[in-house]
Amino acid sequence: MSVSDKTAVVTGAGSRRGIGRATAHTLAAAGWNIAILDIDEASAKEAATEVAEQHGVQALGVACDVTDERSVGQAVDAITGSLPPAGAVINNAGITSPVPFLEVTGEEWDRIFAVNVRGSYNITRRLAPGMAERGFGRVVFLSSVSAERGGGVFGGVAYSAAKAAQLGFARALAREVGQYGITVNSVAPGLIDTDITAGKLDPERKAQIIAGVPSGRAGTVADVADLITYLCREESGYITGATYDVNGGSHIH
Repeated sequence: MSVSDKTAVVTGAGSRRGIGRATAHTLAAAGWNIAILDIDEASAKEAATEVAEQHGVQALGVACDVTDERSVGQAVDAITGSLPPAGAVINNAGITSPVPFLEVTGEEWDRIFAVNVRGSYNITRRLAPGMAERGFGRVVFLSSVSAERGGGVFGGVAYSAAKAAQLGFARALAREVGQYGITVNSVAPGLIDTDITAGKLDPERKAQIIAGVPSGRAGTVADVADLITYLCREESGYITGATYDVNGGSHIH
C-alpha cells in the first residue's frame, strides 16, 4: 500500500506561516496528494499550486467554510472528482480567542466551537465512511496544550474548552473506527511561531513563556508538521487514540 495513490485533506491550510500549509508540504514530500481547504479560496489555490510545483504530486485548493455542512459537501465533491481517494484528514482549521470568561459572550463561545469542533465533525463525518470502506484512514486533530493545562498560553476558556472537546472526539472516534483500519490521533502544540500569535502576543509575555520551555525556544511549524506526517504513515497503524505533545517540555504530565 502506498500513499501516492491517496489524498490527504488538510483544512485551514491557506495561511502562509501556518501549521496547515507546512503540513501539506511535509505530507506531499512523503508522497501524499494534497487537498487544501480554506475559507480564503485564493490562498488555498496558491498553496496547492506551491505544493504541486515543489513536490510533483497532485494538489487542489478549494474554498471551504468548515462550519457550513453545505460548503464542506461541495468541497468534498470537488476533491472526489479531481484527486485520488482521501486517505487522511488533518483537522487543522481553528480559531483562537483570548477573551476572559467573565467577558465572553455566547456568540463568541459558539464561534470558537463552530470552527474547532463542529468544523472537525463536518469534514471528518464526510470523509470517514469512504476511508472505512477502503480499509485505510488517518485522522489527526490539531488540539492544543491549552486543552491539557487549562489555557494560560494564548487562548481563553472558550478556546481551551473547544480544544479539549477535540481530544474527547478523537479518543472516542478512535475506538469506533479502528476496526476499519482508521487511526485517530491528536497533536497538542505549545507556543508555535505562526500568524495566530504573530504580533498578538506581547513580547514580554512571549519571553516569559519561553523562559518556562526546557528546549529554550518557541516551536516551529515544521516541528508539528513532521509529527502529523509520521502519524499518517501506513507504518503508524498501531498508534491510535493518542495525544502527542509538541511543546518543548513546557508542559510535562
